[in-house]
Amino acid sequence: MLFDLGPGTTALIAIALVVAAFVRGYSGFGFSAIFIACAALLTNPLPLIPVVFACEMSMTVFQAREIRGHVEWRRFFWMLLGAAIALPFSVSVILSVGEGTARILISGIIFVMSVILLSGWTLQRQIGPAGHGSVGIMSGVCNSAGIGGLPVAAFMSAQPLEAKKFRATMIAYLTGLDLITMPLLWAGGLITWDTAKGLALALPLLALGVWLGGRQFLAASPSTFRRFAVMLLLALSVLGLLRALIRI
Repeated sequence: MLFDLGPGTTALIAIALVVAAFVRGYSGFGFSAIFIACAALLTNPLPLIPVVFACEMSMTVFQAREIRGHVEWRRFFWMLLGAAIALPFSVSVILSVGEGTARILISGIIFVMSVILLSGWTLQRQIGPAGHGSVGIMSGVCNSAGIGGLPVAAFMSAQPLEAKKFRATMIAYLTGLDLITMPLLWAGGLITWDTAKGLALALPLLALGVWLGGRQFLAASPSTFRRFAVMLLLALSVLGLLRALIRI
């Protein structure tokens, strides 16, 4: 079986994939965090991280036309530069820890970022290149666990940013972040033939989820759904922490 997963686990992961793709199609972020949080409840999430990143990049192809013209490239550049600085170190750390530690780290980071998003935290002054670069560094640290989008989402949610620009910039940034991370995961031995097979099987589910999420984005308020997505992340992170701690 793919990644040594049983039929039941595979079916549950497929459902999580569609749900996470729907969230990504709607809000522009949350795919990796939701999917990895679900996967951490079922299996060791580390081998699935390269599949998640490949899925993120594939979904950008589906969404490229609708986000074109809305990306804030200045934010994108400085955050990506910060992430590129942090990623080599953070990937080496995540590859050196065991499954139990990885579960705790992933669930803990998701919990903290979810609380920040739910708190309504706002920035009172304009943020320059240094601020965006610092957030990029934090994002790079988190992306070794597959959830580099959450610090950026928290940061951008705290600023007065139009929904279309928020969504488009998140999608573009996550794509750039994953493009930088994938060669590091390859060097660390996490990318295998199962990664390619997993992506091939995921593509139809991704297309369905992103299409449904994109339709919902046109019909409702993205801020409302972002809150729903964060509540889901918070619940999953608590479950993931409990499961990891019980196993210790």
